[in-house]
Amino acid sequence: MNVPATREDLMIVNMGPHHPSMHGVLRLIVTLDGEDVIDCEPILGYLHRGMEKIAENRTIIQYLPYVTRWDYLATMFTEAITVNAPEQLGNIQVPKRASYIRVIMLELSRIASHLLWLGPFMADIGAQTPFFYIFRERELVYDLFEAATGMRMMHNYFRIGGVAADLPYGWIDKCLDFCDYFLTGVSEYQKLITRNPIFLERVEGVGIIGVEEAINWGLSGPMLRASGIQWDLRKVDRYECYDEFDWEVQWQKEGDSLSRYLVRIGEMVESIKIIQQALEGIPGGPYENLEIRCFDRVRNPELNDFDYRFISKKPSPTFELSKQELYVRVEAPKGELGVFLIGDQNVFPWRWKIRPPGFINLQILPQLKLIGEMIIDTPEVQDINSFSRLEYLKEVYGMIWVLVPIFTPVLGITIGVLAIVWLEREISAGIQQRIGPEYAGPLGILQALADGTKLLFKENLLPSRGDTRLFSIGPSIAVISILLSYLIIPFGSNLVLSDLNIGVFLWIAISSIAPIGLLMSGYGSNNKYSFLGGLRAAAQSISYEIPLTLCVLSISLRAIR
Repeated sequence: MNVPATREDLMIVNMGPHHPSMHGVLRLIVTLDGEDVIDCEPILGYLHRGMEKIAENRTIIQYLPYVTRWDYLATMFTEAITVNAPEQLGNIQVPKRASYIRVIMLELSRIASHLLWLGPFMADIGAQTPFFYIFRERELVYDLFEAATGMRMMHNYFRIGGVAADLPYGWIDKCLDFCDYFLTGVSEYQKLITRNPIFLERVEGVGIIGVEEAINWGLSGPMLRASGIQWDLRKVDRYECYDEFDWEVQWQKEGDSLSRYLVRIGEMVESIKIIQQALEGIPGGPYENLEIRCFDRVRNPELNDFDYRFISKKPSPTFELSKQELYVRVEAPKGELGVFLIGDQNVFPWRWKIRPPGFINLQILPQLKLIGEMIIDTPEVQDINSFSRLEYLKEVYGMIWVLVPIFTPVLGITIGVLAIVWLEREISAGIQQRIGPEYAGPLGILQALADGTKLLFKENLLPSRGDTRLFSIGPSIAVISILLSYLIIPFGSNLVLSDLNIGVFLWIAISSIAPIGLLMSGYGSNNKYSFLGGLRAAAQSISYEIPLTLCVLSISLRAIR
């Protein structure tokens, strides 16, 4: 850790591993000068569970249930790399249908992983809404996993030479429906996030990683492709059947946090394209290569008879690993996930070395120009680590701009009422053709203000025999409910309606309180005529205003789609 010797009164803060933004797997030793970050040292390896040594003391079939714990966000990829290594070591052929099923599962797992990256990433910036949105689509992915594998997260689905089970009836149609739905969800994310000015201020030009820097640090995955290098192992190694599908490698050249966001969003769309092509062209045939299965040699020949082998105890299938070494890799959501395997003519691997993508990518963390940044942004430094004091003012300006559409209609309605009253006074004076209290000149609009002031302060508006409190609260409820209804209508920049979603029903629910205020005023007056007037006003509000509102909102929703 490089701490400047000339600085005094510095503070060293531990962030993690038990921290809401670290999730128990990362510790940051942050050196602060006030709220400004002077230095940041990452401490990695908190998720280590001895997985390599466990692999060297298990057969591949026995080890498969363990591997999903490597990365519980991309579980299918850990299973894929575990079976790909012995498959390539033993030159085992995978049936075409099994390869298609693997590709579908891998891309669904990539989408689930990217979604769970997107939600916390936006939450660290300060946008909570996408964090809840991503679980909507992610649950659908897990429903598909559960239908095909029986498990939502720890699947144990891949096998050497294929998969554990074929796709159930109706699964392909259900997956195609998900693909169509997810594309609309991605469009919703892009409308909500990509063109948001506050989001762009937070991520554009932040955490820049150059081409040479990315190569020298051994980065991979979206972090490498966001720096301008079109390197995707699905195109380079052509494993499984990815070369049979039409898709593009997503990349950007700026190397900042915005580029890494755009790469991941683009990869989710490309994954949907791959899944759709695989579902439409999936061939028939077996889902597992059963010919490569063999059993352990039984040491006691007298027990190796028909009853023992096929009726009583049956040994689990194992695979003898030939005496050679191999490095195999796949393109996981975070980057290159690899395994270095050494066989020793035994059912157990002699050496099993894992190359995790996250462990390698996080090493560049201290080099992301953290000097001068603020402690509030340290949790998101993996992809974003800048938020200057000037940007605080920009956020305040953005909040003020959100309030402008609320007060603009109120001001417009007020001016419109004054103009109508002034026009009515002009017409009335012209008809009567006399000069007096009804005369309205160029400043005749002031007459409306004078009438309103007189009505409020000179006349006694409260009924003498009525319930004063109830009569006073009623109009307040009617007016406040109308004003509150504008607060939940989401406007974007330039007074453009955003996606209302459930806000339509909230608007109707809040505005429907206004007739209750009118009824309270009529009842509180202790006068049957006033009460009838309140009933009439409430009936007009329900029968005219709410249907008119629905018409206007339906047109607005149609226009913004």
